[in-house]
Amino acid sequence: MTGLAGVAVADEKKAEDKAQTEKATDSHAKMRARNAAGTVKTAAADSLVVAVKKGDLTFAVDDKTMIKKGGQAITASDIKPGDSVHVRYMEHDGKMVAQSVTVKGGGTASKNPCASKK
Repeated sequence: MTGLAGVAVADEKKAEDKAQTEKATDSHAKMRARNAAGTVKTAAADSLVVAVKKGDLTFAVDDKTMIKKGGQAITASDIKPGDSVHVRYMEHDGKMVAQSVTVKGGGTASKNPCASKK
């Protein structure tokens, strides 16, 4: 009789291990980096609201967030409403935390030398 009980306990253990593995896999799926692109509605030192096709997304910004415009590092406060951005983010504790923000079209404008000639 104890032999059968041992098999039943082993089966329960396998089921528990499988459930833990699935739970871990789910949490890793949530940790996967995601991307969003849109237009900035508001920007502050600690957050960024971006209008995307499906509505507005609010991203937390911290000291680990890399923000660039025209290849140069900037701060979240340098981002202006109306700027077009690409945000790479991850979800942590139900919040979308920006890993990187790239402001599009932020390069230095090159002057057309022909435009000034008349």
